[in-house]
Amino acid sequence: MRTITIPGVLCLVLAALMPGLAAAQNYPTKPIRMIVPWNPGGTSDTIARILGQKMTEAWGQQVVIDTRAGASGIIGTEVAMRAPADGYTLLHANMSQFATNPFLFKVSYDTLRDFEPVSMVAAAPQLLVVHPGVAAKSVQELVQLARAKPGSLNFGSGGAGTIAYPAGEMFKTMAGVNIVHVPYKGTILALNDLLGGRLEIVFSDMPIALPHAKSGKARALAVTSAQRSSLLPDMPTVAESGIAGYAISNSWGVFARRGTPRPLITRLNAEIVRVHALPDVRERYASFGLEAVTSTPDGFRQIIETETEKFGKIIKATGAKVD
Repeated sequence: MRTITIPGVLCLVLAALMPGLAAAQNYPTKPIRMIVPWNPGGTSDTIARILGQKMTEAWGQQVVIDTRAGASGIIGTEVAMRAPADGYTLLHANMSQFATNPFLFKVSYDTLRDFEPVSMVAAAPQLLVVHPGVAAKSVQELVQLARAKPGSLNFGSGGAGTIAYPAGEMFKTMAGVNIVHVPYKGTILALNDLLGGRLEIVFSDMPIALPHAKSGKARALAVTSAQRSSLLPDMPTVAESGIAGYAISNSWGVFARRGTPRPLITRLNAEIVRVHALPDVRERYASFGLEAVTSTPDGFRQIIETETEKFGKIIKATGAKVD
């Protein structure tokens, strides 16, 4: 019987790691595809393009943003799941998508089984906005209006897999109002209908709603986080506006296919952390109402686990379901 010594074990470990280490040293040698499972112009697409541009400049290889919208983020996610585990296909997703879809749909993927978390990239509360024609200039006035006219006000979202959906359902439950959910193929499409006067309420990602609120095309009533946003310090939270305990926020991150060599994950993580420490990137994020936030791969995994548990409780408590 052959005896393997400790030095022998180390040699075997190093031999197993060498291909991944060599790949990481040369990576990338061709263009990288970053899949965004939402519509062009939305928050995920916007921040993916900022990241992709900086990675392209640093590595000399094009990072191609591939938007694959549909089915509340499921279509694009499944495309990423079927890609080779070689680091050349990445997924730029939001936490609400990963945290809510398993409770609302029959999905073919499991976030932590089929994907390697690389890093968080951003975090932000939602912005509760209404059409300027809505006779409400505060959350309390909106609640009073909804109670006076049950079922007459509609709130739009990008579908059940977006954070706007549980945000609205939780608002309905905690405020005790009857507002009707209207699903769209992306929150930006819901916001477009609000701007056009065809929809009254949207719980929107700040990057796409804030410019319209500043221009007066939409009226911002509150942020959905537990505390006020440092980027909008004068904007009250939904909770302090009279719905005690209300709090929901979103975050975004980058994933690789499960099985991608760890050295490649480490290299990708280091590049993402570098990009998000750049002053111009942080300033661009802030102009959209986003905070640049990064993490280690293992820390990101823990965040996903926590968020999945939290959103699962929200969906069960509100009785939210797919329209």
